[in-house]
Amino acid sequence: MNKINKAPLADRMRPNSFDQFIGQEKLVGPDGVLRKMLGSEQLFSFILWGPPGVGKTTLAKIVANETKSQWISFSAVTSGIKEIKNVMAEAEAFIKLNNKQTVLFVDEIHRFNRAQQDAFLPYVENGTIVLIGATTENPSFEINSALLSRMKVFVLDPLKTEHLVSIMRQAIDDKERGLKESIKANDDDLKVFAAYSGGDARTALNSLELAFLLAAKANENKLTEKVIKDAIQQMILQYDKNGENHYNLISALHKSMRNSEVDASLYWLARMLEAGEDPLFVARRIVRFASEDIGLAAPQALQQAVAAMQTVELIGMPEAKLALAQAVIYLANAPKSNAVYSAYQSAATDALNTISQAVPMHLRNAPTKLMKELGYSKGYQYAHNYASGKAEQMSCMPDDLANSRYYEPTARGFEAKLAKLPAKEF
Repeated sequence: MNKINKAPLADRMRPNSFDQFIGQEKLVGPDGVLRKMLGSEQLFSFILWGPPGVGKTTLAKIVANETKSQWISFSAVTSGIKEIKNVMAEAEAFIKLNNKQTVLFVDEIHRFNRAQQDAFLPYVENGTIVLIGATTENPSFEINSALLSRMKVFVLDPLKTEHLVSIMRQAIDDKERGLKESIKANDDDLKVFAAYSGGDARTALNSLELAFLLAAKANENKLTEKVIKDAIQQMILQYDKNGENHYNLISALHKSMRNSEVDASLYWLARMLEAGEDPLFVARRIVRFASEDIGLAAPQALQQAVAAMQTVELIGMPEAKLALAQAVIYLANAPKSNAVYSAYQSAATDALNTISQAVPMHLRNAPTKLMKELGYSKGYQYAHNYASGKAEQMSCMPDDLANSRYYEPTARGFEAKLAKLPAKEF
């Protein structure tokens, strides 16, 4: 058996050209922007933003093939500044020797920090490399503005059912790259796999390949109801703690709790814990949720979350599962508010934009005689000297931000009391 047939079905069926590619017509169709880009011979750096299994890596490879560029790929998860510098040196040598660019594909580019992303800038600007980044996260929030301004962003959609059925049908019919032996499957069978794949071609093909192996083991030459059910059950329980599904599942838990859906929250928690997810990872995200999405609407939420995390640390698994479940149920039921989160984000934005603002003199520390003579601490009003507990006439903000307001309590839970009661009654 040759090497290619030992690769997973999803890898064997990877398209090698735009004509073989199924889906994403707005990018690869006859009038697609990527086709037009290659037709104009003006290759530029871009980001492919979309969910898992929709063709991000495949499209990047097709661009490299079509332009006969050198292809270099590495993951943001395992690469650092040293690896980036080494790749840039290789790209510079390649363009001098061959007068061709290097297509540098960075998977999960959103996981690079600011310094790592900045390392690409000069090479993108001078054309040494064509940087193609793949991300499942919104580039507006995850990619440095300097780098993002030099790249196009192409949005990829989840594949439709008909796309996934066509892809699986190709795998069944293609005797060179597809399944090793013939198997009978009607479109309704394939639609079942498509429905469970969530628009992900890799998942659909993995499910089909697993079903094929189960059918062969049972001496079946077709996809029976039992084979399909068993394959889907095994695929649902598969979990990649280092891959994209890891982040998709924790996102599902977070968003279910945010939407106050208790049963869905418990389901996603169980999906992760039963598949072997690190319970401390889950616990940390639960603690984050307590402040980000509940905050002062239910101050006890943070206590519940921290207690669950401490339980994980103290007694471990499987005993700590119930503590995590208790916290998730509490958080899902609690009144929701993102006022704390929004307040900090607004304050952080102002802090970064006014980083050179001096601390007002009356708020400065004055431990020495010279500092006092220079006016440090002059005019400070001690709050406890006032009946209300607040020096109303004294501002604690820089002058340019004197009227800024960040925290706006909602009318939900305990925060309603913060919104209605004057400070002196707090």
